[in-house]
Amino acid sequence: MKPFKYCLTTALSLIAISGAGHVTASELQVFPFPQPVRYALHNDDYTVRVRVPGGRWNDLFEYKAKVDLDNPDSEASMTFFNFEGPVEVSVQKNKGSFRDVTIRPTSKGIKPKIEDGTVYFTLTKPENLSIEFDKDTLNNLHLFTQPIRKNLPVKRITPASPYDIGNVAIPDTSTPVVYFKPGVYTGDIRLKSNTTVYIDGSAVIKSPVLMENVENVTVISDGLFVDAGQTIIRNSKNITIDGTIHINQKHGTLACFNSVNVKEIGIRSIGGGQWSDGLGHFACQDVEIRNVFLRTSDDNITIYNHRWDTWGDSRNIQVSEATLWADVAHNVMIGIHGNTPSAHHPDAEVIENVTFRNIDVLDHDEDEPDYQGAIGLMVGDDNLVRNITFEDWRVERIEDGKLFSLQVLYNQKYNTSPGRGIEDITFRNIHFTGKGAFAPSLIRGYSPDRKVRGISIENVTVGGRKLTGAQPDLLEIGDHVENVSFK
Repeated sequence: MKPFKYCLTTALSLIAISGAGHVTASELQVFPFPQPVRYALHNDDYTVRVRVPGGRWNDLFEYKAKVDLDNPDSEASMTFFNFEGPVEVSVQKNKGSFRDVTIRPTSKGIKPKIEDGTVYFTLTKPENLSIEFDKDTLNNLHLFTQPIRKNLPVKRITPASPYDIGNVAIPDTSTPVVYFKPGVYTGDIRLKSNTTVYIDGSAVIKSPVLMENVENVTVISDGLFVDAGQTIIRNSKNITIDGTIHINQKHGTLACFNSVNVKEIGIRSIGGGQWSDGLGHFACQDVEIRNVFLRTSDDNITIYNHRWDTWGDSRNIQVSEATLWADVAHNVMIGIHGNTPSAHHPDAEVIENVTFRNIDVLDHDEDEPDYQGAIGLMVGDDNLVRNITFEDWRVERIEDGKLFSLQVLYNQKYNTSPGRGIEDITFRNIHFTGKGAFAPSLIRGYSPDRKVRGISIENVTVGGRKLTGAQPDLLEIGDHVENVSFK
């Protein structure tokens, strides 16, 4: 194994920007790996280095990351750092030769150059990327970056086992600030109200973060969650999760239940286990999801209502600047779980006022026709789904599936009744390359009183062909559908 040379660095270099009339500073922050994970988590497929232009190269630690449940022996790589201003990255492939390399999302416009078998490219702002040699997506390199943290709280305390944060002795400060210093942590992390957590970039967390019946909690992370279990937000409000990285998730990354005013920012997750969903939401309201990278073997982002002991509506959810990669299932799944009215719970539920804007889809793969759809509205359990906008999407590939599927249905595996309807859905500026083995998109209602209505399809293309109506190879419009318009 190659020698490791790591240090926590903050390097400065002044880089003149041609024609800009000013000088921009570059700043780089890399994190040492905790020694206990040195052999257990290292992947030697790549050697990755980073530097400020003209500065010293910093060697990064490449982590093993399981991907794609359909190919359980696959093992990708992941590495991360923080920076501001331009930085240069080099990637050396250590096993076998290669002919070409692709950096995705391609919309980022990052063009690598190859010199003596090593790939070089420059980043001018933080991005979350997949670096693929000869189109290999099973053993690729994931590169996650974010801005350097500024103005972190000065007063910090370090938790002690079992990491029950609310029980740690707090200094004389109105808002507890808990610092997870470099090291490996196990044991559930239960947060109490009015708590701020900072996770060092050299900390590895191997346990879930639990926020239940709390308010005013912020988790800021430069560190790494490894097979940590789902982060849980339940019956809470004013919650922020900022910057967490998750790998080797056997189940979901985050599940939010009956919570209000939740921010999920900068979350990056790679999961190859069964039911390894990304970000799941059950009857949550006023949610912001921004700048996330989710590669999972189940749905990337879900919005549901009632399930288990959770009841209520979902509304006011904004998703933006996301990169989604579903090795299995949907990139977005909305509406399958809800409340069939009963004597105990008489109210049917609603999902409304949701926007997905500026989204890159790297792939969607679903073998079962009934569950296909990079964008899937599968509306059952008397849910009504309305006022949803999908805007500015770039879909690079569909291995097996559909671009979108809008169905009011009764799924006997999950539902106790069909959905009430789908209303006022907008698809705007969505462009799918046509690569892969895709099936026509689908719009279908359930019955005369459980319809799909008010669908606006504006500037949607597949392989350069614009959707202008029902077309056998592009779009199927079934029964109980009203008022579909095309622009």
